[in-house]
Amino acid sequence: MSTTLDLSRREFLRLSALLTAGATLPTWAAPADDTVRIGYLPITDSSPLLIAHARQLFEAEGLTAESPRLFRSWAQIVEAFMAGQVNVVHLLSPITVWARYGSHFPAKVTAWNHMAGSALTVAPSIESVKDLGGQQVAIPFWYSIHNVVLQQLLREAELTLVTRPKGKLAPNEVALTVMAPADMGSALANGSIAGFIVAEPFNAAAEIQGIGKILRFTGDFWNNHACCVVFQHEKDLQERPEWSQKVVNAVVKAQHWMRGHREETAALLARDGPGQYTPFPQPVLERVLVPNAERDREYLASGANRHTDWNRERIDFQPWPFPSYTEALVRALKETQVEGDNAFLADLDPAFVAGDLVDDRFVRNAVESLGGLTAFGVVGGWERTERIAV
Repeated sequence: MSTTLDLSRREFLRLSALLTAGATLPTWAAPADDTVRIGYLPITDSSPLLIAHARQLFEAEGLTAESPRLFRSWAQIVEAFMAGQVNVVHLLSPITVWARYGSHFPAKVTAWNHMAGSALTVAPSIESVKDLGGQQVAIPFWYSIHNVVLQQLLREAELTLVTRPKGKLAPNEVALTVMAPADMGSALANGSIAGFIVAEPFNAAAEIQGIGKILRFTGDFWNNHACCVVFQHEKDLQERPEWSQKVVNAVVKAQHWMRGHREETAALLARDGPGQYTPFPQPVLERVLVPNAERDREYLASGANRHTDWNRERIDFQPWPFPSYTEALVRALKETQVEGDNAFLADLDPAFVAGDLVDDRFVRNAVESLGGLTAFGVVGGWERTERIAV
């Protein structure tokens, strides 16, 4: 357990060093060819990028795409992106804020990858957030929507956050631990942690294995929130706009297809699928991707979902980056404890970030080419009001 925590802390420090040095790195030069080079972590957040590759949607746009490169940590994927080894990646949305404003790295969000797709999973004995007092809970990264949501839930339950415990925790204290998602299930099973909050399908895997239960879905705390977003080099967006448009077209078309082909999506992403994109069996992925009315009722009864009028898809797909979300995220990050230097957040204006971090030209064109946002089940146009409630 201590080795896992040490490795996770080293990964965070490694990424901190990369982002601190980001502004001083040599200017990245676009390769001579137009090859799409995807970098991803094996979580359902990456699904649109993988399905775009699996269904040859990049080729349909006239592009060449290499086989996506799988990375095991956020530090690895950011390092490869900064070095130009990959040019299209999915990143946790808070990491993109850190990268652009903490290190001034020239890259922008071009689309959302998905909505919701994460949950707080706990040991079977835990009945409420309050029961996490005196316990350790794992998060995948300090700059993550998971950390943001969990800290708000802890505050609501009048629990005190501890990032580096020095002794036995008080009954009202909860220690947060950064841990690789792949290690969370075993840590929960052996009692090292009382719960974890992370992207799917790790929550579904814990349910199927009988080692944990869903205490709360993040999408029921923050309706239709983004988690991972598409991140691209600003140089590409400025100097290769046609290429950039084609890349976003393919990702958006993948999301549109996935909404009506969820079983097929699970089959394509499974470890036995043709692309072997993830290490998960198809039933685990189907538990995340395919709606199930009976389970939906069970989650409402247990309190994992509470808002009957909200979207309760375990994970859903629409690419439009609502400015209101980015603004709300920046405000939330200002109130979220993280390790490392986060002084850059103090001077960030949420409205400025919403307009500067995101380049929505390409995704708007792509969405409109498919009939508009209603093709993705979105009503109300290009703006919305964020709904965040316990």
